[in-house]
Amino acid sequence: MTNHPNGTSDGQVRWGILGTGFIAGLQTQDLIENGFTVQAVGSRNAESSRQFSEKFSIPTAHESYEALVADPDVDVVYVATPHTYHHAHALLALNAGKHVLVEKPFTINAREAQEIFALAEAKGLVALEAMWSRFLPHMIRLREIIQDGTLGEVRKIIASHNQNLPKDPAHRLNDPALGGGALLDLGVYPVSFAIDIFGTPENIRASASMTATGVDRQTAAIFEYAQGQQALLDCELDAAGPNRAVVIGTEGWIDIESTWYNPTPFTRFDSQGNVQEKFHQPVNSRGMQFQAAEMERLVRAGATAGRVLPPGGSLAVMAAMDEIRRQIGLSYDADSTPEGNSND
Repeated sequence: MTNHPNGTSDGQVRWGILGTGFIAGLQTQDLIENGFTVQAVGSRNAESSRQFSEKFSIPTAHESYEALVADPDVDVVYVATPHTYHHAHALLALNAGKHVLVEKPFTINAREAQEIFALAEAKGLVALEAMWSRFLPHMIRLREIIQDGTLGEVRKIIASHNQNLPKDPAHRLNDPALGGGALLDLGVYPVSFAIDIFGTPENIRASASMTATGVDRQTAAIFEYAQGQQALLDCELDAAGPNRAVVIGTEGWIDIESTWYNPTPFTRFDSQGNVQEKFHQPVNSRGMQFQAAEMERLVRAGATAGRVLPPGGSLAVMAAMDEIRRQIGLSYDADSTPEGNSND
């Protein structure tokens, strides 16, 4: 088995891109720039698929998602459709025998996530959440520091994700029918970060302000843990912020610069505020290739779960966001419909 810790590929695993939106373009660009084989793209719109394939020099453009997942020359499907369709499209690909890398948030709720992971496990396939920040070099180094005890007892995490995004009520970010709101789009980053470091919280306290369309405009949450640790998390979709994160321990702290979930430097201080380490590892492209390298590693190993982001980690994130939404009074159609949204 060949591992590619630098986010590169030998090109043997063949990727299919399901969806042709903005995030699909970002992931595809990173794949191509780092030696991954992007074999096909699929869209509901034939012209959109053709244009996307031409832009990225992708050999095959399919006129439907069904055709993409049926393509015998595709091994892994990257699901990049709006949140409400992740569940249906991941199941579509898995049932066609394809591994899936599913954009975050992995699904609308924990029930949908559980169904995807259960099917993947039953078929011996990989279902991986595309929480790209977990696989970046600075996050790997941060986990090493915490693990070796350099910070002492880690007591607190503070993480924010605030952006000034489109105000149009019809935009998917503001549309409850498409899983809109700050929490699922932006808050998933700090929530995943807290669960990465501390695990599943024992208690959650959350509050929010809502938009006129009925989704959360800004949300804040405190995660509380059995040993007294806290994670202070916030997100907002109509006001930009510094987007920094801090990990605080009894023997020091780590300050992750803006934007903390992107490839970015951090500084480790001792408890007196003296600089102990400055970490900065430049990466090629945007950095989304590292999650793709993990997917290929799992495929080669015949494994359905890795250590950085196993299914249980993604399920914990979705469960935490379910609880936050319960407290702030934000629900989606998929919460009351067992099958969720099966059509698009």
